[in-house]
Amino acid sequence: MKGIVLAGGAGTRLHPLTRAVSKQLVPIYDKPMIYYPLSVLMMAGIRDVLVITTPHDAPSFVRLLADGSAWGMNITYAKQAEPNGLAEAFIIGADHIGTDTVMLVLGDNIFYGAGFSQTLRRAAESLDGCVLFGYSVADPERYGVGVVDADGKLLSIEEKPAEPKSNLAISGLYLYANDVVAKAAALQPSARGELEITDLNNRYVAEGRAELVDLGAGFAWLDTGTHDSLLQAGQFVQVLEQRQGIRVACLEELALRQGFIDADQCRRLGEEMANTKYGQYIIGVADAAAVTAAAATTAAATAVR
Repeated sequence: MKGIVLAGGAGTRLHPLTRAVSKQLVPIYDKPMIYYPLSVLMMAGIRDVLVITTPHDAPSFVRLLADGSAWGMNITYAKQAEPNGLAEAFIIGADHIGTDTVMLVLGDNIFYGAGFSQTLRRAAESLDGCVLFGYSVADPERYGVGVVDADGKLLSIEEKPAEPKSNLAISGLYLYANDVVAKAAALQPSARGELEITDLNNRYVAEGRAELVDLGAGFAWLDTGTHDSLLQAGQFVQVLEQRQGIRVACLEELALRQGFIDADQCRRLGEEMANTKYGQYIIGVADAAAVTAAAATTAAATAVR
C-alpha cells in the first residue's frame, strides 16, 4: 500500500498565521503539524509516501522531511498548483500509486487512540473498494456525514447537510483500491469547481464497496483548520505527553517500533536534537530498545546451550 499526505491549500482560515508558512508546517505543541498525518501512515506500515503541496511551500517540506531515509522511508513530492479538490490527489499521485492500493490522509488531521495501528492494518487487509473512518461529532452539519443502517452498513454520504441524518462525520483518512485513480479521473467538478472526495466515496457506496469504520468514543480525531482547533490540538498533545511521559506522532520512535530503522539509527536521530526534551526522549527510547534487544539475544544464546 502507498501513502499520500495532502498538504496543499492556502490555509486562509488561519490567516494571518499562514500567510508566510504552510498550515501543515505550523507547530502542534512540540512538532510540525505534518508529523501527525505522517505518523498515521507509518502506523499502517506504509513506507512509500507522496507529499502533495503547493509550488510555493514544496521547498520547506523538502527541508523538513528530506527523502525520508532517516526514518527508513521513501518520501517524494508533487505539487498541486490550485486547490482543485481532495480527489485530485489521486490524479496527481497516479504514478506514485502505480498498481498498489493507497491510503490518503489530510495534512491537518490528527488521530490518536489505543490500538489504532491494528485498526489500520485490519482495514487494509479487508479493503475491497474503500474504507472510511467515521467519528461522532456535535456539529455534523460542518462535515461529510455517513448515513448507516441498523447493521452499520454505509448507505450514503451527505456533504454538509442542513439537517444531518446522523452525527457520524467522515474523517480525513481514506483507504482505496487501485481503481480509485480511474474513478477520480472520471469525476466531474462540483458547483464550486472541485473534484469532491464525497462524490468519489459515493461512487463506492453505490457499488456496495464502501466500508465505514466507527472510531468510537474512546478515540480522538482533531481537525486543525481554525485558530481555536489549532490551539486545542496543541493543548491536547501537551496534556497527553506531560501526563503520560510519551510523545504523540514521534516519527523516530514509530520508525523504530515498525522496524524501519534500528536502535542505533534512532539514537543518532535523537542525538541531533539532544538539547531538546524531544531529542532526549528519542535517545531514551533507543537505549531501552537496545537493552531489550541485547537481553533477547542473550536469552536466545542461553537457550541454545
